[in-house]
Amino acid sequence: MVEAALSPARGRRGLIVVWLLLGVLAVEIGALEWIDHLRARSGGTGRPDPRLLLPVPLSELGAIEIADGGRLHRFERDATGAWFYHGAHGGTEGAHTHDPDPARTDRIAQAFAAFGRTRVERDFPLGRDGAAYGVAAPDLVILIYRPGQSQPLAQYAVGHLAPDTVSRYMTMVGHPVVVTIPAYQIDNLRALVQAVGGPPAPGASAAGRR
Repeated sequence: MVEAALSPARGRRGLIVVWLLLGVLAVEIGALEWIDHLRARSGGTGRPDPRLLLPVPLSELGAIEIADGGRLHRFERDATGAWFYHGAHGGTEGAHTHDPDPARTDRIAQAFAAFGRTRVERDFPLGRDGAAYGVAAPDLVILIYRPGQSQPLAQYAVGHLAPDTVSRYMTMVGHPVVVTIPAYQIDNLRALVQAVGGPPAPGASAAGRR
């Protein structure tokens, strides 16, 4: 009789132990997944990767503007987080478009995902060499915004091709440093702009396209 009375209690204790073990295992799995995420973001050091060009992950941006050839091309995220082309604005252009085309949305997302992974290759003190690097009168300007913000989080002036012809000079406006990044990243952004917004206006500067 005593053993029969104890059996249900032992069964309940055993069940509680099993659930506790499962809970601990779930917490450990979640912790490991979070650590893997941080390592992927930081290159395995546990700290933000200092060589990434953008100061925040792409997922934290709400808009990107690209000024090229006298036209400002604006890209935004909608309520679902999908990128769309807001339109081009120039000195004589007042109209703009909001195109929900899925193919265009995918192309924008792919181009910006690649740009979000851009890493700085080299850096130098800017000093008075802005004109030599092409960042004093940049070929292209990139502005990034947090969601709902009217002031850019950062502005980048894109200069000339480096002598190795595979890198581009760039500076974050207001910072006394010029860096190089892979030139194909800028080529990708220019290709995106031309695909969704058309070529630069006639007579626009072609500096740096040589």
